[in-house]
Amino acid sequence: MSSFKLGVEVVGAHDLVAKDGKGSSNPFVELHFDDQRFRTTSKENDLNPVWNESFYFNISDPNNLIKLPLEAYVYSHNKANNTKTCLGKLRLTGTSFVPYPDAVVMHYPLEKRTIFSHAKGELGLKVFLTDDPSIKLSNPLPAMESFLDTDVGSGYAQTPNFPSSLPKEKTDKRHTFHHLPNANHSQQKQNFTPMPPQQQMNYGVHEMKSEPQAAKVVHMFSGSSSHSQPSDFALKETSPFLGGGRIIGGRVIRGDRPTSTYDLVEQMRYLFVRVVKARDLPSKDLTGSLDPYVEVKVGNYKGITKHYERNQNPEWNQVFAFARETMQSTVLEVVLKDKDLVKDDFVGIVRFDLHEVPMRVPPDSPLAPEWYRLQDKKGEKKKGELMLAVWYGTQADETFPDAWHSDAFAPGDSTSIASAYIRSKVYHSPRLWYVRVNVIEAQDLVPSDKNRFPDVYVKVQIGNQILKTKTVQPRNLNPIWNEEFMFVTSEPFEDHLIFSVEDRVGSNKDETMGKAVVPLNSVEKRADDRVVRTRWYNLEKSLSDAMDGDRAKKDKFHSRLHVCVCLDGGYHVLDESTQYSSDLRPTAKQLWKSSVGVLELGILNADRLQPMKTKDGKGTSDTYCVAKYGHKWVRTRTIVNSLNPKYNEQYTWEVYDPATVLTVGVFDNSQIGDSNGNKDIKIGKVRIRISTLETGRVYTHSYPLLVLHPSGVKKMGELHLAIRFSSTSMLSMMFQYS
Repeated sequence: MSSFKLGVEVVGAHDLVAKDGKGSSNPFVELHFDDQRFRTTSKENDLNPVWNESFYFNISDPNNLIKLPLEAYVYSHNKANNTKTCLGKLRLTGTSFVPYPDAVVMHYPLEKRTIFSHAKGELGLKVFLTDDPSIKLSNPLPAMESFLDTDVGSGYAQTPNFPSSLPKEKTDKRHTFHHLPNANHSQQKQNFTPMPPQQQMNYGVHEMKSEPQAAKVVHMFSGSSSHSQPSDFALKETSPFLGGGRIIGGRVIRGDRPTSTYDLVEQMRYLFVRVVKARDLPSKDLTGSLDPYVEVKVGNYKGITKHYERNQNPEWNQVFAFARETMQSTVLEVVLKDKDLVKDDFVGIVRFDLHEVPMRVPPDSPLAPEWYRLQDKKGEKKKGELMLAVWYGTQADETFPDAWHSDAFAPGDSTSIASAYIRSKVYHSPRLWYVRVNVIEAQDLVPSDKNRFPDVYVKVQIGNQILKTKTVQPRNLNPIWNEEFMFVTSEPFEDHLIFSVEDRVGSNKDETMGKAVVPLNSVEKRADDRVVRTRWYNLEKSLSDAMDGDRAKKDKFHSRLHVCVCLDGGYHVLDESTQYSSDLRPTAKQLWKSSVGVLELGILNADRLQPMKTKDGKGTSDTYCVAKYGHKWVRTRTIVNSLNPKYNEQYTWEVYDPATVLTVGVFDNSQIGDSNGNKDIKIGKVRIRISTLETGRVYTHSYPLLVLHPSGVKKMGELHLAIRFSSTSMLSMMFQYS
């Protein structure tokens, strides 16, 4: 047996849910770790209980610690019928366990046990690792008690606070928890064959093992009965054939097809057409000029370049991508036209037989464009040439993100939509910094009314963030505040820090006594707790004077403001909800640890989406996906007029902390058509915790997009994703995070 132990000190809880019908509860806590269960005592009629009880779990395999979660359930004991009701739960992964010297009391928000239950409040725990051999393990609960069932009778043999009508010897021998013992209980025991404890414990966790014959249903919340969650709301595991092969049970089964660099998405074939430039074009107008543009046509799909005015040697360098599965023609037509007010004139055409177009697979070099002589409609050579490149490829092609896509338009639709609204993009969020501001004092203030002492406070502003100090009593011309404030700003520090000293002359009337402006790009940065020097700033009457650096040299006398300002990079700026944070690194790069792995996401497709708009009398949607992890945001291209869009785009992130969350959302693009400036509509989102992913395994699941409406939970569709976390070094990850 290993000498390593996990210590858990249950300190207390705060603001729990009242469950006894009288505005209170009788809470106690059950802890579960590595097939061991412990329980605190019960606190009667207390929504803010304090326990200060410690428990020690044995760690059977320290090498597997990262995969062992600690679960804490807060229950309320109903003394009337000897049942328990869940008030909330929390789950800590093995990556958050630290040695005892580094452990501190943390207050964790309680989560719902099911999506239909109610939970609030916090639970204070101190969790740590120890190898002290003198510490004895705590006594576990009886193996036969189920800890996930609420409102189920239990003997509570080891809790003296719980009354029991049974003698102690009968309680210790009891094997069933379905109801309170009755007169026939002794006969039931004789015919009952006890099962091994491992088979009786139901931890509510469903392993996601794939069955190639059918999709497996994985419930999204714990529960003792599967019918408590509608099957339509369940997580479904799939076995798609992706670029690397078929995915079965998280493993990649290589097939006969060649593998692709995009191995987490289905290969999609595209016809790529690069229109580079033209030369020696003929003149068409009476003035001898030409306003050329190019139409690229495959069947009913047509892409158009921009046009140039009076240019017979234009350069476009635009790429068009036509989905091969929707092409209904074997001929590609590249038509050069002259833009006109009434009807555009035909200049020339170049035709390609699609059966003769070459296939290109990266990392092959890009296909070199060639010059093609323009022809008239009868096929005869004409004056002028077009430089083109035509090839077949996949979404792994480097031109794919910036190309015009046929699936962004309905067949026959030639309307111009700004590419910024439909193309896939990758964004990087700017680094956020905390701005610490200490307003210390002011000197030699000059009030407008000489017959009264000013009632002074300081207003501090960065952009839309405004904070104020208190007024100083007793009033004087050299007030001292010594108040600290915290702001958030982002690089490249375009905003200024503005101090405004105000005199409260009336109940709703303030008078400005002076202003000072501090450019944030001149503020000192720090990544530790070293002391930052203070500075005096001259107060000017107006903001323009305060921003004039040469103003101070002109005037001999100034009121002054004494402050201490610094940019603090030693902390992570919480721009996300703490339980769903995708990045926990501090702002200062010198404090960053090396990455522990790589996260790869394949956004495959969406199914049965709810229509968000109406076109031609039918409900439809123009959707795209957004994935956010760390500082990197990605957005897929927009698929128009489809309730079952196929994206098949793959993205990669570096992982610095496994206790983070990936968020993927589906939106309807409101900028297409008659948008009237409306914002894009959120259809639904999915969150995946990185700590739940096994290294090297490919997870392919169809996630329900659930939205809470006043009428209840509504399913907006399903999102099909492929996810893989690859650890660069397991030893490095355990060294840094264990």
